[in-house]
Amino acid sequence: MADSDFDLAACLDRVRRRDEAAARRLVEHLQPMVARVVRAHLPQRDEPEDLMQEVFLKVFSRLEQYRGQVPFEHWVARVAVSTCLDRLRAQRRRPLRLWSELSEPEQALLESLAADAPPGGAGAETAAWEIVSRLLDALAPAERLLMTLLEFEQKTPAEVSALTGWSSGVVRIRAFRARRKLRALYAKLERGKL
Repeated sequence: MADSDFDLAACLDRVRRRDEAAARRLVEHLQPMVARVVRAHLPQRDEPEDLMQEVFLKVFSRLEQYRGQVPFEHWVARVAVSTCLDRLRAQRRRPLRLWSELSEPEQALLESLAADAPPGGAGAETAAWEIVSRLLDALAPAERLLMTLLEFEQKTPAEVSALTGWSSGVVRIRAFRARRKLRALYAKLERGKL
C-alpha cells in the first residue's frame, strides 16, 4: 500500500481496536518522521533504534490521549522530542564516567577497593558500590533518602516532593546541600580520612 493511499483515521481506528496489522502499518507510516526527530535530538550514547522503539511504545500506550486537536504526526513528533529530552535529563542526572575520564587518584581508589573485593565479585563495579554505600551512610537519613530517590530511582524533584511532602524548593535546596556534602565526603575518602 503506497503512503498516498494511507488513511490515517481508519488506521488509528483499527489500532484502537487492537488490530496488529494496522499497528504495523502505522509504524511503517510514522517511522521515517520519528527517525528524523530522534536523530535530530539524539542524546549521546544512545542508539536511534532504542529511542525510536521507546517513542513507539509511548505512542501506543498513550493513543487514547490523542484528541485530534493537532495533526497526528505533530502529536507523535512531540512524543518523540519529549522522549529524547527525558533521556537527556536522565543522562545529566546520571552521567556515564569512562575510566579514562577519572583522575589518577579516583582510578587508584577504585583499583585499591577492587583489589580488596571478594573473589568472584564484579571488581570495579563492586568497589564503586562500596564507595557509594560508604558515602551515603555518612549522610543524614533525610539526605540519604533524597539522594536515593533522585539519583538511583531517577525521580524528578516534583515526584520527590509528592512522596515526601516537602515543597519542590526544599527538595532542590536539600539536594544541592546533600550533593555538596557528598563531594566533600568523597574528597575526604580520597585522602584516606573517611
